Amino acid sequence: AFPEDGMLVWDRGRIRQRYLHSRAFPQDVAAVLPTELLSLCPAAPAVPLLRANRCLWVPRLSEAFDRRETRTGHPNAFRVAKLMLYVFAAIHCYGCLYFALSAQLGLGTDAWVCPNFTRPLRQYLHSFYFATLVLATVGDTPEPRREEEFLFITAGFLLAVVGFATITGSISSVISNIDAADTTFYPNPEPVRQYLRAQGVRRGLERRVSRWHQHLRAQRKLPAEREVLRYLPRGLRADVAASVHLPALRRVGLFQSWERGVLQQLVLRLRPQVFGPGEFVCRRGDVGHEMYFIREGRLAVLADDGATQLAVLGEGLYFGEISLINIKGNTAGNRRTANIMSIGYSDLFCLAKEDLAEVLAEFPRARATLEAKGRQLLLRMGKLDTGAEAAAVAAEEEAERRLQELEVALEGLQTRVAQLLAQLEASACKLGQRIQRLE
Repeated sequence: AFPEDGMLVWDRGRIRQRYLHSRAFPQDVAAVLPTELLSLCPAAPAVPLLRANRCLWVPRLSEAFDRRETRTGHPNAFRVAKLMLYVFAAIHCYGCLYFALSAQLGLGTDAWVCPNFTRPLRQYLHSFYFATLVLATVGDTPEPRREEEFLFITAGFLLAVVGFATITGSISSVISNIDAADTTFYPNPEPVRQYLRAQGVRRGLERRVSRWHQHLRAQRKLPAEREVLRYLPRGLRADVAASVHLPALRRVGLFQSWERGVLQQLVLRLRPQVFGPGEFVCRRGDVGHEMYFIREGRLAVLADDGATQLAVLGEGLYFGEISLINIKGNTAGNRRTANIMSIGYSDLFCLAKEDLAEVLAEFPRARATLEAKGRQLLLRMGKLDTGAEAAAVAAEEEAERRLQELEVALEGLQTRVAQLLAQLEASACKLGQRIQRLE
């Protein structure tokens, strides 16, 4: 297929016509011509040079490598394999040139040229071994004695220098790409370590930071997910985030009855966070700015003494929503109502207050469900003032009734104004008619 006006064309007829009129078609035809058949002619020499047209496939091979590199899931491994293929190809070509020169000088005439073996495989292996020694600059090769041999060895050493520089640059590029990918996906712990050492902080805290980074890499947790997906269009970013996180969100009891559209809007606003063992996610009395959904791990609900364990929260549960939504009669306000501590490493989804408000404003049913669940939890905790709730409901109903009355009165005023305008127009029309009769 080929792109046209932003869309891929899959029609075989159009693809065929485009290829036949391209510059690559004559080159491909020349590359597949059976020029080796010319060796059957008595006047033509039977030399491998007759198949030199096969080298015209090199641009196609390079194009195939580039396309495969962009589509493979392991581009760095593919680059290393491609580099090794180029190395073997270079050694093979140099070995062929060595054998051709040996045949020109005479096989077995001295210690430098290829011996006159009877088996072609043995001749090829010796030539390949000799080329490897020269291009790898290992040494241990027979001393050249003729001018041609000196020139060939010197050219081989020069090629080896260029080859080593190319290989070193390619390997450095692969390593740099790996480091760049790791830096993109995972934070670098070294700046934090240096800061802690400069401030003279105890070594235990530094070990905790190191273990946290090690856990991220071992479990393939990506805290910088938004930065990775920021260049994608919003629709495609939503599809990618939904395919990654939607199964985990479906396990949350709160979201099992929510519509898919709500979850797709929600998943774009979620931020993954990983908490280590013994780390507090929130403390009682803190101002709440976000709510959490447990993706993996276990968290303990602790009493005010920080040691007594009241409950354990596991996968699929959520907490922190009470301090974000406005529940009538909530005596805690926007303060946290419990101490939540991570028992091991816990993988959570974090949703900010502003993002939650935007989602709930677009989907009133989801807001009603969340408020109902929050009200039940406040009732069990004894932090719901039913009297204040009833007063708030009554005040809201009274405000709604007065708003309706104002709307009715406004409609009446609009009707009265329209009548007065009509009467004014009628009076003006009559006055104009009287003035015309007087004139």
